[in-house]
Formats: sequence, structure tokens, C-alpha cells
Amino acid sequence: MAMIQEVLAVERIDDDIYRGGAFPSQLRRTFGGQVAGQSLVAATRTVDANYAVHSLHGYFLRPGRPSEPAVFLVDRVRDGRSFVTRRVSAVQDGEVIFSMSASFHIVDDKGIEHQDVMPPAPDPESLPDRRAVGSENERKLFAEWDNFDIRIVDQEHTARFPGLAARQQVWFRYRESLPDDHLLHVCTLAYMSDMTLLGSSKVAHPGVATQNASLDHAMWFLRKFRTDDWLLYDQTSPFAGGGRALTQGRIFTRDGQMVAAVTQEGLTRLGVNDTLVSSPTREQ
Repeated sequence: MAMIQEVLAVERIDDDIYRGGAFPSQLRRTFGGQVAGQSLVAATRTVDANYAVHSLHGYFLRPGRPSEPAVFLVDRVRDGRSFVTRRVSAVQDGEVIFSMSASFHIVDDKGIEHQDVMPPAPDPESLPDRRAVGSENERKLFAEWDNFDIRIVDQEHTARFPGLAARQQVWFRYRESLPDDHLLHVCTLAYMSDMTLLGSSKVAHPGVATQNASLDHAMWFLRKFRTDDWLLYDQTSPFAGGGRALTQGRIFTRDGQMVAAVTQEGLTRLGVNDTLVSSPTREQ
């Protein structure tokens, strides 16, 4: 199983053109987090170190093939004094499978500060490792990301707030120690953020079979963090209808610091339960 450093190590093949690796997978389509993470790495390779990524907005346009590498074309949209913008197109066989815009902000800018309080959640060490629980299909699915320790809080122990339609909490961390490279941790979190989030829309509909796929993904990076330390992914789904679901997530460190926010819309069409999908189907 490839380490996250290998997955995110894109190769420069020309000015503003990069190529990612292909990795064995049981998924029928390339995991969306992999394409997003590699796209973000390609974008950062064209940006001065005085700027750090603060947001990304991406669309999953076509299903990628895990057995083939993707090429990442970077467009230098704007280089300003405080902000830098890049657009990345991930391409396989001449077709764009993922499109992303990323914005970078000058490091150490100053402004007002506040954050929401981290919601209550069971301690991650009190929850079972996904390697040891769940159905055979669930264990097979999570084996795809065996380098990550993923612990889902059961609904019985998930705090309920009035007015929320659906809520899910997930603790996760990378199992091995990672280098002190903040960019690596940012791109690892981008990779991880696509995992489990769409599942928050299904907790209100247990047992209902759906065809699932990430459609678009937006993410904001707020503070420095480490992905080899425990992070709480507090997820809600405020709406589902018309074959799509809107999901939102806030990511906190174990000591309560909010480090990222995520919003995603996904396909949740009634039909065959398609848990191994992380990118759009050709039929959509």
C-alpha cells in the first residue's frame, strides 16, 4: 500500500504541467481525494513559499481510472500582493476528470480572530479501529485507506442538536509519523476530506440503497495542524433531495482548535448501493 507521500508526489514534466502516480485500487473509479490532493500539490508547485493555500473549490467531472496516471495542467490566473490564484485541470486520455481553483494568501497576515467551540465527541481512543468492526464489505472498503486510522462515532453517542437533519462524527489520523512539512499535511487533509463526508447524508436514511458520488468539493484551511495527530471531522447534511445531498464538515484538533471547513454536494440517487464510488458516473 502506497504511503501518502508517494500518492501526493507529482512529477514535473514541463512548465506548469505535472503528472501524478497510478496506484493499485479496488475502487472502480479513482478516489476523489487523491485527484484533489494531487491537484493541490501541482498548484502549490507554482506558488511562492510566502503564500499558503487557504481555499480550494473543485468539481468532479468524469470518473478517473485508478490504473492510469493523471496529468495536471496549472493555469496561473493571478499573482497579487496578498492573494494568488491557480486553476488546475486533471486530465486522463485528453479529457478533464477534475477541475479545481485554489487561492493562496500571504503568510502571517493579521486580522480579527474567533471560532466556534468544538462540539462534544467521544475520545477517539475509546472507539474501535475500523480494521476490527463493521461488515466484510465495510472492512474491505476501509482497507483501501489502511494507512489512516478512521473511527466513526456511532449515532447513539453522537450529540444531537435541535434542527439538524443529519449528523455524523469521525475521528481520523495518519497511522505513521509524517515529516514536519505543513504543505504535506495540508494536501493530506485535502485527500482525506473527501472520505466519509457524503456518508453524513445517509445517517438519516439507514438501510436505503443509493448510488453515491462526490460532485463538487470546497475546502478552507484555517490554522496549522498535523494529520498524524487525531482530528475530529464533525459532519452535517442540511439538505437532500432531487438525487443530490449537501454536506458540510468542520475539522478540529483534539484540543479544540478549528483547522478546516468543508462543503460538498454529492449524488445520492436511489438505486444500487454504490459505496465504492468517489467520482461521478458516466450516466449522470
